[in-house]
Amino acid sequence: MLFIDLDQFKQINDSLGHDAGDSVLIEVAKRIESVLRKADTLARVGGDEFTVVMEDLAESKYVSSLAQKILDILISLFSVDGNDFYISCSIGISIYPEDGLTRQDLLKEADVAMYRAKSLGRNNFQFFSSYMIDETLQRVLLESSLREAIKNEEFVVYYQPQMDGRDDTLIGMEALVRWMHPKLGLVPPFKFISVAEESGLIIAIDRLVMNIAMKQFTTWHNEGLNPGVLSLNLAMKQIGQKDIVQWVENALLTHKLDSKYVELEITEGEIMKDPEASIDTLNALAALGIKLAIDDFGTGYSSLAYLKRLLVHKLKIDKSFVDELPYDEEDVAITTTVIALAKGLKLNLIAEGVENEEQKKFLIEKNCYNIQGYLYSKPIPAVEMSDYLKSLIE
Repeated sequence: MLFIDLDQFKQINDSLGHDAGDSVLIEVAKRIESVLRKADTLARVGGDEFTVVMEDLAESKYVSSLAQKILDILISLFSVDGNDFYISCSIGISIYPEDGLTRQDLLKEADVAMYRAKSLGRNNFQFFSSYMIDETLQRVLLESSLREAIKNEEFVVYYQPQMDGRDDTLIGMEALVRWMHPKLGLVPPFKFISVAEESGLIIAIDRLVMNIAMKQFTTWHNEGLNPGVLSLNLAMKQIGQKDIVQWVENALLTHKLDSKYVELEITEGEIMKDPEASIDTLNALAALGIKLAIDDFGTGYSSLAYLKRLLVHKLKIDKSFVDELPYDEEDVAITTTVIALAKGLKLNLIAEGVENEEQKKFLIEKNCYNIQGYLYSKPIPAVEMSDYLKSLIE
């Protein structure tokens, strides 16, 4: 049994309407049917989910072959009502009798495998394995714990300095979330962010972080300190919220923080998931006086046509391109190109993940002056950052 779930289908319904979504589902069904054997059975089980039952298989390798055909045929261009776009799917596979003896068991296990495919980046297929049950249970428990953490406001914000490498002066800092678990202690974001994003809890977490960081910046200003610009990460799911612009404006008013001190970062890859919607929302945020930065630039294959339509203030060179500077020729070429592009578009630049003097020297020589990374400081709690800011004026 193959359990097929379309990736990001909700965005089609939200942006083009349900009639267009229905047209896409009909086309998807036709495409899947075109690669099936006569003995195979295709069904739509609800929403954007389909199943295929393959009977009388001589070898399981034929399942892999069909799954790959489905991935390939769905990734081709869709045209609906004059709109061209691409979609993909995630496929989970269960096999009788190894994985289950009943239809319900096979469906449940194929569903579990499908979620595993999504967690691995989507647009792939995975066979069910018993360890996935434990993994799925852990994710369910983690999601439940995150809901409690949001309700109890267990999240704290750490700050990583952003520096002008020419004279080592502070220009701002990035706010980074940490989970202060009552039993486990400090939990780093890589252990919970993916679950937060998939469950939609990232919206509440993002807003908690924004409120905490904005309040802290106002406190620092009131104490006569100069923390520079506050850089906040904005999840793609936030951009899809109809109230996001009003919410940010209200947060600025609540904390009495001037918008000129705030910068919102969104990853290039996230923007390209729905560029049209992203542009309108981000430009509305920029109209508040907030600066916009594209994070992880160079990794998301963005169109320059979209880039020039965004009211972007800054590009952030991804750590993956900085790690091997100045010795890796490809990283040197990519970094140099991004710097030239930013200069041509009159955008500011910052490089993240800078850990040594050689990397810093290379970047400054290439006219990328703003630096963030362990060379200067790891992310630190507000108390330590307060001490650092006070030391700057002593």
